[in-house]
Amino acid sequence: MRRARFGAALAATMTLLLTGCGLVSSSGTFHDASLPGGERPLEGASLVVTSKSFTEGVLLGKITATYLAAAGASVTDLTGAPGSASSRQAQLNGDADVLWEYTGTGWVNYHNQTETIADPQELWQRVHDVEKADYDLEWLPPANFNDTYAFAASTPTAERLGVRTLSEAAALPVAERTFCVDDEFFSRSDGFIPMLEKYGIPYNTPNGVPTGNVTRMDAGVVYTATAKSEPCNFGMVYTTDGRVKNLNLTVLEDDRKFFLPYSGTAVVRGEVIEAHPELRTLLGTISERLTDDLMQELNGRVDIDGEDPADVAYDWLRSENLIE
Repeated sequence: MRRARFGAALAATMTLLLTGCGLVSSSGTFHDASLPGGERPLEGASLVVTSKSFTEGVLLGKITATYLAAAGASVTDLTGAPGSASSRQAQLNGDADVLWEYTGTGWVNYHNQTETIADPQELWQRVHDVEKADYDLEWLPPANFNDTYAFAASTPTAERLGVRTLSEAAALPVAERTFCVDDEFFSRSDGFIPMLEKYGIPYNTPNGVPTGNVTRMDAGVVYTATAKSEPCNFGMVYTTDGRVKNLNLTVLEDDRKFFLPYSGTAVVRGEVIEAHPELRTLLGTISERLTDDLMQELNGRVDIDGEDPADVAYDWLRSENLIE
C-alpha cells in the first residue's frame, strides 16, 4: 500500500473525552474551532474521518477533521489507522467516510495497473473513474502536492555539479553518478534499475552506473548521507518529506517523467457526498492550498520539531484564516 514513513502517528486506541480542553476525541484528538462568521454548512452531518498512520496521512486527517467539525459536522476522528489496508478497508466497509489517498496508490496498489501515466490530471481522472465505478468512492480533484519518489542532492553538491534534472545527472562523468537507495526502492519494478534504464545509464555497466556507485541503506539514513554527499551525490527521497527542506536538499526534476504521480486526493464515499455536496467546496478549499513546499514544512514540524499533528493542523488552518 502507501509507503511507510518515519514518525509516529497518534495512538489509535485513545478514548478519553477531552472537550474541557477544547478537544474532541474518538480514537484521536483535534482542536475545536468554527468557521469565520460562524457559518455551519455541515450542521447535522455525522462524518467519520480516517487516515493512514504515517505523518503526512495523519496531518491531512487532522486538517480535515478540524475543518469539517468547524463547519458544523459531528466528526469521529479515526486518524492514524495502522497500515494502509485498515483505513482503506474501513472506507470500503462504510465505517469511514473521508480518507486522503494518493493517485499512484489507487492506480498501482488498488487496481494493479502497470502503465505509467506521467500526467497527474490524466492519472487522477483514470483513478477517479474506476474507483467510482467499482466502489462508489468519489476521488475529489487532487491537491497541488505530489508525494512521489525523487532523487535529491545537497544544494552545494547540486550547484557544484551544475545539475537540476535527472538528465543532467545522467550526463555527469561515471565517477559522479553515485546513488544512495533503500532495498525496497532498489528492487521495485518501478524503482531504481528501470529508472536508470529510462535515463540511459543502465545499472551494472561500466558506462552507466557500476555496482560500486550504489549504496543500499535504510531509507532514513539516505537523507543524511545525501546531505553530506557521502557516500553518494544523489539519494532517493519522497518529495514532501520534511527532511528535504530541513537538510537543504535540492530535488532533481524528473524531466523524462519516469516516476508515477502520487497526488494527494480527498476521497469520500459516494452516498456521503451525495447527502452533503458541500463537502466538495470545503475539501476543495483545503486541497487548493496544499503544495509540496507546504507539506514539507508541516511534515517537518511533526517529524523534526516533535509537534503534535493536531496542533500543526489547527495552526495551519488558523494561518489561512479558514477557522477561528
